[in-house]
Amino acid sequence: MSTGDAVSPASTSPFAARPGAVGAPPQHYGNPIAEQRPLRAGTAIVDLSDRAVITITGPDRLSWLDSLTSQSLKGLPAGESSETLLLDPSGRIEHAARVVDDGETTWLLLDTPESGAALAAFLDRMRFMLRVEVVDRSADFATVGGFGADPLRGLVAPVAVWRDPWAEVTRGGHQYAQGAHPAEGWDYSESLIARADLAALAELPAAGTLALEALRIEVWRPRAATELDATTLPHELDWLRSAVHLTKGCYRGQETVAKVHNLGHPPRRLALLHLDGSENRVVAAGDEVRAGSGDEAKVLGRVTAVAQHHELGPIALAVLRRAAPQGDLVVVSADGEVAAAQEVIVPTDAGAVADVPRLPRLGAVRR
Repeated sequence: MSTGDAVSPASTSPFAARPGAVGAPPQHYGNPIAEQRPLRAGTAIVDLSDRAVITITGPDRLSWLDSLTSQSLKGLPAGESSETLLLDPSGRIEHAARVVDDGETTWLLLDTPESGAALAAFLDRMRFMLRVEVVDRSADFATVGGFGADPLRGLVAPVAVWRDPWAEVTRGGHQYAQGAHPAEGWDYSESLIARADLAALAELPAAGTLALEALRIEVWRPRAATELDATTLPHELDWLRSAVHLTKGCYRGQETVAKVHNLGHPPRRLALLHLDGSENRVVAAGDEVRAGSGDEAKVLGRVTAVAQHHELGPIALAVLRRAAPQGDLVVVSADGEVAAAQEVIVPTDAGAVADVPRLPRLGAVRR
């Protein structure tokens, strides 16, 4: 495996030098709420050049990845996008990768340079005698996010485009969320371009990462950099929807995936919180979620991501205990208690009425 030198987005991305830019890559350009509408409409792009890019080449690349991770990738057609998870032997998520193959190279997109370097190192150790080569290309290629058919407006020819499969349940997957899903019509994509080509996008309107975060939270889209901790299972985030194939062959952690899905009781569950913004109290990732007020109220979980949405107002994703009540909750922030109305994403009986072929029951899961 070869690894590119570390690259600072502030020193390589022209977006950080734009008027009003805050952060590198920019979190916003002066108005993170107003930036959400043009981003969602496909008239603005978002700089994600701090994210990691891994390439895998060689004739065994897809069958090899298929054997290691949760998604069925063996027959992935050129140009088709997917998503996969690397699990530990207990079924807990170690890495989440966005996947697209161009017929010769498989491109893996990850949230952070650290996760990219760690996954590249793991994959390199697992090559054995197979015909694959793993390269960390984060120093060479930058990620640009957007919506619609051509967010780059033809100004730059991307080397690969990953189109988010979150809009619908992928083949072999399963959705725990019940009823209409807010991701219907979700047409988000990430384009990979040479870092030297970022300057060619200078004339396009841009939105910051906070705008993208608000839109992601709105559609209940899990992200490795925010929703994961050391014990997260795919079921808890409804990630079987896009990143797990329930009937493919064995892979590391598959037994736990089968157990939890068959039993129908993930230990925790993802929820969307509509926060009371009337008192202007700041809620942050890591804040406790409780049932009721006061010192004796039980801690049910923690907030994982927060945003100010242009239509919904203050919203958050939270990972809660499975048995947490499905009514209103309270978030305990540094500023005080904040009331929160809850939208259930993963119900307490998730998986118990799966409409996919049942996998062999392998026993109970302990956490």
